[in-house]
Amino acid sequence: MANVSIHPAVDNGVRPGQLNFAGGELHCHCASNPVRVKVGANTAHNHVCGCTKCWKPEGATFSQVAVVGRDAVSVVSGEDKLEVVDSNAAIQRHRCRDCGVHMYGRIENKDHPFYGLDFVHTELSDQDGWSAPEFAAFVSSVIESGTPPGNMDAIRARLRELGLPPYDALSPPLMDAIATHIAKATGKLAA
Repeated sequence: MANVSIHPAVDNGVRPGQLNFAGGELHCHCASNPVRVKVGANTAHNHVCGCTKCWKPEGATFSQVAVVGRDAVSVVSGEDKLEVVDSNAAIQRHRCRDCGVHMYGRIENKDHPFYGLDFVHTELSDQDGWSAPEFAAFVSSVIESGTPPGNMDAIRARLRELGLPPYDALSPPLMDAIATHIAKATGKLAA
């Protein structure tokens, strides 16, 4: 199955992260004056994502995205080059206006289950040690990006081979977190 391409960061195998990794810097693809974003902590829930909203490098079937506390994310340079992709989306994805690379996604709705977390693409960093991808989310959505439906069995098999269980939503722990947040907000569970 190695001939099925998922994302350049995992196609040759998933590299383990480092427990004590303290973060690093992300940079866009501009050759000069790149946008630089400091991430002052390691990430969590790193995964490959098939949705049509996440930024994917050229030729990738999936994106690779992880979360980190929003207080750990700061723009070091190039802030004037950033623009929000879709101001109506739950995740406000900030991309470089010049090269199109998404630098971070932020949730501004304080009632959202993931408020306080920013979404980042760790492959934009030169540092090694970021949390390793753990699963694949929104796998069927790659069809919406033009992947032939007949390729899906091979894609799911390759994801399993890489140790990335495929889901057509988020991973069960993340779906449980969303449901718990909603149950508490509606009074079905004690806050």
